[in-house]
Amino acid sequence: MSIWGLIASASVVVQLVMLTLLLASLFSWVVIFQRIRVLKKAKTIRRQFEDQFWSGIDLSKLYRMLTMEGRKVEGIENIFTAGIKEFTRLRQHQNVDPDAVMEGVERAMRVALYREEEKLDMHLPFLATVGSISPYVGLFGTVWGIMHSFMGLAEVQQATLATVAPGIAEALIATAIGLAAAIPAVVAYNRFSANAESLASSYDNFADEFSSVLHRKVHASDGN
Repeated sequence: MSIWGLIASASVVVQLVMLTLLLASLFSWVVIFQRIRVLKKAKTIRRQFEDQFWSGIDLSKLYRMLTMEGRKVEGIENIFTAGIKEFTRLRQHQNVDPDAVMEGVERAMRVALYREEEKLDMHLPFLATVGSISPYVGLFGTVWGIMHSFMGLAEVQQATLATVAPGIAEALIATAIGLAAAIPAVVAYNRFSANAESLASSYDNFADEFSSVLHRKVHASDGN
C-alpha cells in the first residue's frame, strides 16, 4: 500500500494522467522561476533608470549611456530609447510641425510599450491553463480509476475493504497530483499578473511623463 506501489499498480490510463500532470507541474515550476527572474530584473532596471532620468541628466547623454556598445537595452529603457530616437530623427528634418513630431514620438513609445507588456505577460497563459484544468484532469483519472476498480470487484466472490481500498487509493492519487500542480500555478499566476500589471502601469506613466518633457522641449526650441 505504498504510494509508489499504488502508482505502479494503477491502470494505464490513470498512469498517463499522472504523468501528464507531473509534466505540467514540472513545466509550470520552470515558468515560475523564469518569471520571478524576469520580473525582478524589470523592477531593478526600472528603479535604476528612473533614478538616472529624474536626476536631471542630459537626455542625449543618458541615451548614449544606455546604448553604449555591448549593453542591452531592456524594460523601461526601451520606451525611452524609442522615444528619444524618434524625436531626434524627426527634429533633423526642416520645417517639421511640433505636433507631428510629438505624434511620431508617442507612436514609437506606444509600440515599445506594447512589446514590453508582451514580455511581462509571456508564459502567464500557460500557468493559467495548468491552474484551471489540472484538477479536472486529476478528477478524470480518479473517476476512471474508481470505475476500473469497481469493474474488477465484479469478478470476485466477496468484496471487502481490503479489496476495495487499493483501487480507490490509487485513483485518488491522480486528484492529489492534479491539485499539487494547480495550486502553485494559480498562486503564481495571480502574483505575476499583479506584478506585470503594476510594471506596465509604471511604463505607461513614464511614457506620458516623458512625452510631456519632450513636448515642452520641442515647443521651447520652436519658439526660439
